[in-house]
Amino acid sequence: MPSPLSDPATRRRTTVLIASLLFMLIGTGSIYFIVIALKLIAADFGWPREVPSVAYALQYAGAGVGGIFMGWCLDRRGMAIPATVGASMIGLGGILTSYASSPLELYLIYGGMLGFFGRSTLFAPLTANISRWFEHNRSFAVGVVGSGQGLAGMIWPQTFHHVIAAVGWREAALYYGIFALATMLPLALILRRKPPAPTPRRSAAATSDAFDDFVPPLAQRPVMSPRILQATLSTAAIGCCVAMSLPLAHIVSHVSDLNYDPARGAEILSLMLACSALASFFGVGYLGKRFGGLRAIFVFSSGQALLLATLAFVESLPGLYVAAALFGLGYGGILPCYPVIVRELLPAAEAGRRTGLVLLFAGIGMALGSWLGGAVFDATGTYRTAFLIGVAFNAGNLAIIASLISRTPSFRPAYA
Repeated sequence: MPSPLSDPATRRRTTVLIASLLFMLIGTGSIYFIVIALKLIAADFGWPREVPSVAYALQYAGAGVGGIFMGWCLDRRGMAIPATVGASMIGLGGILTSYASSPLELYLIYGGMLGFFGRSTLFAPLTANISRWFEHNRSFAVGVVGSGQGLAGMIWPQTFHHVIAAVGWREAALYYGIFALATMLPLALILRRKPPAPTPRRSAAATSDAFDDFVPPLAQRPVMSPRILQATLSTAAIGCCVAMSLPLAHIVSHVSDLNYDPARGAEILSLMLACSALASFFGVGYLGKRFGGLRAIFVFSSGQALLLATLAFVESLPGLYVAAALFGLGYGGILPCYPVIVRELLPAAEAGRRTGLVLLFAGIGMALGSWLGGAVFDATGTYRTAFLIGVAFNAGNLAIIASLISRTPSFRPAYA
C-alpha cells in the first residue's frame, strides 16, 4: 500500500503544515523573552514593573492592529508578504532589544517591530492560511499550527532563563534575534506557496478521514448578520484574553514573589505552555470536529476561568505546578478555536482579515491583562487581585459564547 506522503499534493500540504508550526514556534519566542527578563529589565534601569509590562502589552496591541493588515495581505496576495515581513522584523526586533536604553525605545521595538510587523504575521495569518491548505482536516491543521505557541512555551522560557543567567538579558535578546533571522527567513520561502483551489465537498459516505473537519451549512449558523457576529466574537475575545495574559505575563514574577527560585517560575511557565500545546494539538481537532468551534471554546474557556481563580489562592509549589498545568489545558484551546469559528460561520473568502480582526481584539485583551497585572501589583504588592479581575473578564467571555450557542442549532457534520 503506497504511503500517503507519496502523493505530491499531500507532501506539499505536510511541508507547509510543518513550516507553519516551526514559524509559529520560533517567532513566538519574542513573547517569552520579556516574561523571563521582566524583573531583570526593571531592576537594571530602576523602572517599575509596569514599564516592561507595558512593552509586553504593546506587542500584543501592535500584533492585533497589524494582524488586520496582514490578514488583508493574505486574502489578496497569499502568505508571501506576512511571512517575509514577520521573519525580518522579529529577528531585527530581538537584535535591537539588546540595545534598548529607555522606555520609549523598548515601547517602539515591542509595539512596532515585534508587534505590528512581527507577531501580527504569526497566529492569524498562519492559521487562516493553513485552513485553506486543509479543506477536510481544518480543525486538526489549525490546532497543530496553534500548538506552536504552546511548544514555544515549553522551549523558550527555559532557554531564555539559562542564557540570561549565563550572559545577561541583552546578549540573550541579541542571540535570539540572530537565530530568528537565520531560521524564519528560509521558512518564509516555503510559506510563499499558494494553497490549492478548493474542491467540492464530499458526502460523509465518501470519506473516512479520522480528522475530517466539518463546516455547518447556512441553516446551522447563528441568526445574525456577519457584521454583528464579527463584533460579538471580537468582544468575546477581549474577555478570555485578559484572563489568559495575566498568568502568562506574570507567573514567573508571581512565583518569585512567593520566595521560590526564579528557575521554578520558568519551569511552571513551561509546564503551563506544554499543556496548552497538548490542548491545541489534540483538543481543538477533537472537540471542534464533533461539537463545532463555539462549543469547543466554551469548554476551554470554562477551564481557564476555574484554574485562574485557583492560581489566585494557591501558594504551595506543588499546587502551583498542578494549577498551572490545568490552566494550560484550558487556555491552550481558546485562540485556535477562533479561526475555526470564523471559517464555520463567516465568509471563507474573507477569512484572513476577519480572523485578524478577532485577533486584534484578542490582542487588546492580552495587552490589557498584561498592563493590569503590573499596575495592580504596583498598587497592592500582590497578583491575587489582578487574577480575580481576570476571572471576571473570563466570565464575560463565557456569557457571550453561551449566548451565541443558544442562537445556533446543534452542530451537525455538513457532509451528513
